[in-house]
Amino acid sequence: MPFSPPAPLIDVIIPAYNEEQSIGRVLAEIPAGLVREVLVVDNNSRDQTGAVAQAAGATVLREPRPGYGHACLAGMAHCFARPAAEQPEIIVFLDGDYSDYPEEMPRLLAPLLRGEADMVIGSRALGERESGSMLPQQIFGNWLATSLMRAFYGARFTDLGPFRAIRTEALKQIGMEDKTYGWTVEMQLKAAKLKLRSQEVPVRYRRRIGISKVSGTVRGTLGAGYKILWTIFKYL
Repeated sequence: MPFSPPAPLIDVIIPAYNEEQSIGRVLAEIPAGLVREVLVVDNNSRDQTGAVAQAAGATVLREPRPGYGHACLAGMAHCFARPAAEQPEIIVFLDGDYSDYPEEMPRLLAPLLRGEADMVIGSRALGERESGSMLPQQIFGNWLATSLMRAFYGARFTDLGPFRAIRTEALKQIGMEDKTYGWTVEMQLKAAKLKLRSQEVPVRYRRRIGISKVSGTVRGTLGAGYKILWTIFKYL
């Protein structure tokens, strides 16, 4: 009988702020048996996001400091606090607003499981987008950021999509620092500087449930745009 190596430990981190209407649907559509633990980081929500996530079987962490990066870092700290033998080999990041398709997780994981990549980005630019799922400022911002990363870092990305998977050792090597809007671009440009093996796979994208805290407001759009550009030039 041929030897089958044990399946790698995979954990999922979902930053969530006021997502009580969507988080249950996100959790329900994560493929059963694929991951060990799903961490929902309640980023100081004012609704019942944490309670809904816990009832759906997720491990809920509380991060009172606002900011996407703060929430992701809290989830990472939980993973890294485990004994070495129990730490996940792969970490998946996924949004809690139901704009991503959790059932496409195997597509992101495939290049990692085949040993072909250290990080995989789910590209909305390469996949199918529901009409209205990305506002014009988001599409332009993604194009500008990825164009600058290609020019300055040689990074051939088409998107800063939040749905991504990365080897834990690669994530530690990157040394994430950003606390807010620069999180995704920091990971990608540092991966390019370190010459990690990065791939993109097309993913579908739909209109989120509720209003975006970033693209749904002028303040959020301007803040995110400024922070992304600042991050790109910071690491030159």
